[in-house]
Amino acid sequence: MDSLLSLFTDPAAWAALIALVVMEVVLGIDNLIFISILSNKLPEEQRTRARRLGIGLALAMRLVLLSMIAWLVGLTAVVFDLGIRGPLNDYGQPSFETAFSWRDIILVVGGLFLIWKATKEIHHNVDPSPSDDLLDKKQAATMNFGAAIIQIILLDMVFSIDSILTAVGMTDNLAVMVIAVLVAVGAMVLAADPLANFIDRNPTVVMLALGFLLMIGAVLIADGFGVHVPKGYIYAAMGFSVLVEALNILSRRAQKRKAAAAGNER
Repeated sequence: MDSLLSLFTDPAAWAALIALVVMEVVLGIDNLIFISILSNKLPEEQRTRARRLGIGLALAMRLVLLSMIAWLVGLTAVVFDLGIRGPLNDYGQPSFETAFSWRDIILVVGGLFLIWKATKEIHHNVDPSPSDDLLDKKQAATMNFGAAIIQIILLDMVFSIDSILTAVGMTDNLAVMVIAVLVAVGAMVLAADPLANFIDRNPTVVMLALGFLLMIGAVLIADGFGVHVPKGYIYAAMGFSVLVEALNILSRRAQKRKAAAAGNER
């Protein structure tokens, strides 16, 4: 206990904690968008339970991974190498490579799953009529609770590994990592219902969120191939898109109010 108290009287520890909390919250946005879209496909009475269970599983996975840091770091060791390298960049490193670790394999598989899922949902939103297409073999609208939770678990695993490896890269203090994860997941719990309800009320936001999932899936695959896209660029693009969509929503609401006022004057 004394060592823990002394830790938090250290300004450097507080700086690491604040930076890590911000990073974990930002990384949790991807996870939360996916959980929100899946939970909104369930009957209304099951949605909140699915979100809380999904976020609870995300917390459990992160804490388990923190207790297995030595094993987790070992996931970055190369498992096999196809020997293909891209041209060197300005830092003297290959622009891409095919030396795969277990982490890379998990990221590539998770990215492919995310792209497949987002494409399936976009297809269903653009053309909701049933067809014999592969994407419509299992309609998203008929998803049951178990299927939603299984898909949430799969993506929780991918996002949790990415989240904890990011934490390990920022600090070597386990207490700081645990507290940052708890705070970030607590923020996810608070934001889950408002975010999911907002997405449900605004159909155009659903398409925007699915676009985000496509982009995140592509970034995960690129990361698995050694192409490291700065996270700041990704979240800046997402933030700009959200701002534009917010302006569109405000514009539509203003037009509806104007139309309603004109109707009342008649």
